[in-house]
Amino acid sequence: MLLKFYYQYTTTYYSTTSYYSTFTCRFQGRQAPYSPAPALPSQQPCEIGCTLIMDLPVEKWKLYINQKLTSLQPLLKEELCPSMSLRDSLLLSLTLLHPEDEEYLLRLSRYYCVKKDPKMTLSCKEEGNKWFRKKEYRTAAVLYSRALSHAEAGSPEMAVCYANHSAALFHLGQFEVCLEDIKRAQGGGYPEELLPKLLLRKADCLLSLGRFQEVTEALSSIEEKMSADHHVLLSQFNQLKLKACKGKSGSVCQPAVSDRIQKDLEPWEESSRISCASASVSLNFSACKGRHLVAAKDILPGEILVSEEAFVSVLCPGESLLLQGSAEAMLNGQPANEDLHCHHCLKQLLSPVPCQGCSYAKYCSHACAQLAWRTYHSRECSFGGLLLTLGVFCHIALRSVLVAGFAEVSALIKQSHTEEVVAEPVAEAPASSGVVEENSASSIPGCDADGRYSSSYQAIFCLLPHTEKHSLELRLLCSLSVAALCKRLGEAGLEAFISGKSTPEDQGGSKAGKACPEWEVPGEAMLRHMLQLQCNAQAVSALRVSRSENGPVASSKQVRVATALYPVVSLLNHSCEPNTSVTFSGRTAEVRALQSIPRGQEILHCYGPHRCRMGAAKRRKQLLSQYFFECRCLPCLEELQPVSGKRASSQDGLFHCPACHKLMQQGAEGLLHCSSGACKVRVHEDHFQHQLSDLRLQAEVALELLQCGHPDQSMELLLKCRLDAKRFLSPAHLMVGEIEDSLAQAYVTLGKWQEAAGHLRSSIQAVEAHYGPSSIEAGQELFKLAQILFNGHAVPEALHTIQEAENVLSRHLGPQSTELQELQEMKACLEELLGGGGGTSVASARPKMFNKIMNY
Repeated sequence: MLLKFYYQYTTTYYSTTSYYSTFTCRFQGRQAPYSPAPALPSQQPCEIGCTLIMDLPVEKWKLYINQKLTSLQPLLKEELCPSMSLRDSLLLSLTLLHPEDEEYLLRLSRYYCVKKDPKMTLSCKEEGNKWFRKKEYRTAAVLYSRALSHAEAGSPEMAVCYANHSAALFHLGQFEVCLEDIKRAQGGGYPEELLPKLLLRKADCLLSLGRFQEVTEALSSIEEKMSADHHVLLSQFNQLKLKACKGKSGSVCQPAVSDRIQKDLEPWEESSRISCASASVSLNFSACKGRHLVAAKDILPGEILVSEEAFVSVLCPGESLLLQGSAEAMLNGQPANEDLHCHHCLKQLLSPVPCQGCSYAKYCSHACAQLAWRTYHSRECSFGGLLLTLGVFCHIALRSVLVAGFAEVSALIKQSHTEEVVAEPVAEAPASSGVVEENSASSIPGCDADGRYSSSYQAIFCLLPHTEKHSLELRLLCSLSVAALCKRLGEAGLEAFISGKSTPEDQGGSKAGKACPEWEVPGEAMLRHMLQLQCNAQAVSALRVSRSENGPVASSKQVRVATALYPVVSLLNHSCEPNTSVTFSGRTAEVRALQSIPRGQEILHCYGPHRCRMGAAKRRKQLLSQYFFECRCLPCLEELQPVSGKRASSQDGLFHCPACHKLMQQGAEGLLHCSSGACKVRVHEDHFQHQLSDLRLQAEVALELLQCGHPDQSMELLLKCRLDAKRFLSPAHLMVGEIEDSLAQAYVTLGKWQEAAGHLRSSIQAVEAHYGPSSIEAGQELFKLAQILFNGHAVPEALHTIQEAENVLSRHLGPQSTELQELQEMKACLEELLGGGGGTSVASARPKMFNKIMNY
């Protein structure tokens, strides 16, 4: 038996409103599947200034508003000046929003209708049955989950869907969650004639979990319900009964439960002045930096500085839902965020509890469903299609107002009209890694009367909307979107809406009417929040794993799950080389120190472009585009300093001379020249980039072959890629590292651990050269190497690598992370092996925690 493990090659960096897709791959033995889901930093694939389709309204509404802007009279365009107040912008938008505009928006929202449709229950269930018969259980589980979303609560159809979902989970080895589904099916009117089969599955789950006493009780209950008509089930019943007896006596069938080492929670002393922050942190304010955090005392690497639950978070809808419409997306079987994460706490969604009012929202438990309904969803539920049309930013703006409550929103709006609200957003302040000055203000924006800064609505309200810096197109889009939402919500009546006592009867109705005057207050607040989000939203990410049902290779990537507001995390200023790392567990963000931070030094976060991933000029351009400040952090200033008469380039040393194989250096007008004085070769950078592009395409083909179960063909192509790469790339080039990483995967698939370890060591050299030996990328590569060495029975080397991986990953993920716990369990296993004098094999001493859960 082999250790089941992740195998990932990742290029991770932080961001707020977008993410960067990563390639990850996991290899495992062919036993019960398991997939931990460690929270890693958020990442982004697009330029920072470009928000994704999920953030802003759908493309058709954006184009419609742009056309409306073009048709406006010049005087109206002048009136929409950057200095216009938020209140006046909303009032003007209410007059500009004509009935035909509202009707067009409602037509768009019907395309994303989230009403329950009994026909979809049947269609999704039948489609799930097809995939189940193909033994594609993850796809089947997704479709059964979607069928549940459309089923009427407490109906026999819902009970059957839960039973089918439990069957898929059983084959995925998710026994605990399978039992939850079986319980829900039993309590929901599951057909009596099918009950014995369901109860046999329950007994099989209990047997797999080692709960033998409960197995005996379940079998007794089944025996009472079985009749002569169930002769097909008798064989399975007798086998389970025999296994239960043997298991109870201790001869076979040991519990497949996790033996994870229980760790004490990390020591945590919360600051008396900043909620959710450590006592090691203090809040400062200055004219040039705005609000910012500094070390109140010397901070050690890996120390947790902030642990904050989002004030509000909104799940990002799957792209297929927005591009195809709900009906087509429902039947495609491809899992999306709404299928895989709880819509409230954002944790992994294995057995869904669907909303009783709409087909979109799903929760991990009845507790989350009830909390969401009470706090905000009862007033959102009928507007699901409209909110999907208007985008995540508009949805967050509405949810912020609902969570805060009308009284607090009104008080802060009134205050903002009578006095100047001074709030320095973290994005405006230039970051520095030096010692910062003391507070220059008697009170800091966002703090309460006692001077305490809380993770509160008041803190969120004090973030600046940057109205004067946003483009006219964006301001009008946000204003008209909020105005349209206010009109629709106003039809419910303000008092009823805020209290959640009633909602509109028909989302798709065409009632004429205008928003109540009282809606000016929450409308202004929503417009403020929508404009704040470009600079202050945080992308919440998670590691998503997928693989074929029978193959040993699993691909995984870091994906954006949700967008959220974190008032305390928002206090962190930017640096292109930060001294902190931010990770997520559900909707909780944790900030840890990456290095020692002396007392008085500023605590810094990376907003997206890290110096290891991007040159200074491009980083500064992107930061200016999204966050409206010109970065003057130390890494940027250092990179922009002249070096020997020229500026340093991120391309220096990455390419080899095709003639003498010396390193190429950046020259003028895109030309690279050989670093050897004797060689006069000059090559345009575009030539190397074309070669690199071709090489990357070949490597992707090789990886697809590997994932489709053709390791020999994949290896042959990868070895050719490796040879081609050596002709023009430096060993430190990331493409060289990716090829070596893929070769390691191929050898792991074939069980050739020693060869795999050799290639992975070469990959680690490239990663460390590019990102640094203490980066999370290097830590993940060391984690993989430790697993390979463990499986290859290379005990001393494995122990050494485990220690190295622990040192790096503990700074980023903390001791409670899945990866750290797995490293510790591997270490305990190997130390036991050494202490036992060789009488135990690694395979037999393998920790049991890997027989657990696999994402579907």
